[in-house]
Amino acid sequence: MGDRKRKLDVFTGENGAQQNGNGLINPFTGRPYSQQYLNILQKRKGLPVWQAREDFVDMIHKNQTTILVGETGSGKTTQIAQFIMEAGYTQQTGKLIACTQPRRVAAMSVARRVADEVDVNLGEEVGYSIRFEECSGPRTKIKFMTDGMLLREAMSDPLLERYSVVILDEAHERTLATDVLFGLIKEVLKQRKDLKLVVMSATLEAEKFQGYFLDAPLMKVPGRLHPVEIFYTQEPERDYLEAAIRTVVQIHVCEPPGDILVFLTGEEEIEDACKKIAREITQMGDQVGPIKVFPLYSTLPPKQQQMIFDPAPPPARPGGPQGRKIVVSTNIAETSLTIDGIVYVIDPGFAKQKVYNPRIRVESLLVSPISRASAHQRAGRAGRTQPGKCFRLYTEASFKSDLQEQTYPEILRSNLGSVVLQLKKLGIDDLVHFDFMDPPAPETLMRALELLNYLGGLDDNGNLTEVGTIMAEYPLDPQLAKMVVASPEFSCSNEILSIAAMLSVPNVFLRPREAAKAADEAKARFAHIDGDHLTLLNVYHAYKQNGEAHDWCYDHFLNSRALKAADSVRGQLVRIATRLGTPLVSADFKSRDYYPNIRKAITAGYFMQVAHLERTGHYLTVKDNQMVHLHPSTCLDHKPEWALYQEFVLTSRNYIRTVTDIKGEWLVDIAPHYYDLQNYPPGEARRSLERLFAKREKERR
Repeated sequence: MGDRKRKLDVFTGENGAQQNGNGLINPFTGRPYSQQYLNILQKRKGLPVWQAREDFVDMIHKNQTTILVGETGSGKTTQIAQFIMEAGYTQQTGKLIACTQPRRVAAMSVARRVADEVDVNLGEEVGYSIRFEECSGPRTKIKFMTDGMLLREAMSDPLLERYSVVILDEAHERTLATDVLFGLIKEVLKQRKDLKLVVMSATLEAEKFQGYFLDAPLMKVPGRLHPVEIFYTQEPERDYLEAAIRTVVQIHVCEPPGDILVFLTGEEEIEDACKKIAREITQMGDQVGPIKVFPLYSTLPPKQQQMIFDPAPPPARPGGPQGRKIVVSTNIAETSLTIDGIVYVIDPGFAKQKVYNPRIRVESLLVSPISRASAHQRAGRAGRTQPGKCFRLYTEASFKSDLQEQTYPEILRSNLGSVVLQLKKLGIDDLVHFDFMDPPAPETLMRALELLNYLGGLDDNGNLTEVGTIMAEYPLDPQLAKMVVASPEFSCSNEILSIAAMLSVPNVFLRPREAAKAADEAKARFAHIDGDHLTLLNVYHAYKQNGEAHDWCYDHFLNSRALKAADSVRGQLVRIATRLGTPLVSADFKSRDYYPNIRKAITAGYFMQVAHLERTGHYLTVKDNQMVHLHPSTCLDHKPEWALYQEFVLTSRNYIRTVTDIKGEWLVDIAPHYYDLQNYPPGEARRSLERLFAKREKERR
């Protein structure tokens, strides 16, 4: 009892630490605090949010919902959850504090930092939860998670009973999941008077949040911003990538010490830029200082993500030119992560953004211009530790007239299939009157309901079916989930789980520019005659047969990190399938039906994503008649009459990527309700279907 009592009395000194003969004792571990903790504590006390600590705790005691606006770098993401914990919200209730982040990298890296600040091991008192990875335990008090994970938890715990406080961080990013959580938690607050909500945002769109949350009180915390000088280009840049690399080199040669942050749009572009920057500056020899170049994007392994916080390299020789750190990042470094020491920011003005066209049901990631709000956030990153400079690789006129004020909320530009399935699972039937902060277009909602109805997840009255209930349990897109649910009837659930896992991770095939031919030859060894889905299955099987060896992956131009992730995702999917009682079965590998069965199961999920080969030699998508081409990366060495595709890629032309050859008969057998001739547009595909239906009719007689 004595030990337990000591633990309860421990929340006495500042930070809940108790004085003791040999210094401060950490109440969570019962051991003295480490030196690292004491060093970090000094830094914490210098954060702007620390000054507002008492006012904030007071506000949270008095109100159910609090809105906090803190400039990026004010310390809100790392400190607020700790202030709430220290105020007794976990101790007295026995419940957790949830803090959501829009991005996986932020959830992991913030959890790691806060665990250091609390002086505990990551995964114990401070943990995180992201899709396909849980790092928390029975002692967890603060859990950082992606907004999508909290939404999933709500499916099994609709009143979020495990939590005493929910913090929605980076709310200005307005991701799909954050917007749904807004509406959901607003309802939960009415039923759970003991639940507290904190909405944190880096921009002043917070007045909108205030109105939505029934005039919740607003608290502003200043950031630590030094002045930032902004430079525009005189003329528009033709190639922003080349211009960004050129600017990095110029800054390194001409400007005083200080680290550089470059914003680019995606993994390939970033890796390419890192190599080119390193090459160009290395060629200059020792007349310039040494550099370290670090990439940053969401699929980078956590160890490498942490490297961006390393210091710049020292001069190569005593008294020589200073070293410099260069971070090349996606817009994740815009508000989610703060990197100290950045003095120069290079902003080409682009980011990858999701766009959705409900008319033709196509969702794609397009490189598009950022908003003025994003440009402002990017510039602010340069003024963290001293006055900085931001180089915008576009003209001032373009900034004023071409960039929109705010980024559109993701809910207005996404396919809502997953969201609608989750809301139905949460028991929200009336989607039209769901309290969205920005309601999506009716057509987008209709398309989502239609998709789920065709997949058999919703009945004709819009109610969740048994199949839909099972689909919602998988953290996968509805079509992928349907493919998994349907696979036992084709005796291939083991194989389909492997394919689903491979489709849930970044591209496993590496194709470095300098070895493109060798990479293509290596890929050809895995190629399956019937297409890319089965090729992925071959890769996964080969990876397992070769003991998951890193060297084997390297020799075959495969991304071992992505394969390792696929293996872990598959393990999770197997656990879910087992829990749901889904039989894990395979046909005999020697059977003639082994591969056709797998292709049929894929068709059961993706029958709406099919293109038909016209006599002219090009493809038209079924029903929508969009002209498309097979993506050059496909393994298919022939043009099948019916091609099922995983995604529609809009680049210089319309491509379909990750393609499998399927038979028209399967469409008639598996999805007669979709290929219903009464609602099918005229054309070659229709004539082909008419013949197939007639053939089936004849066989029945």
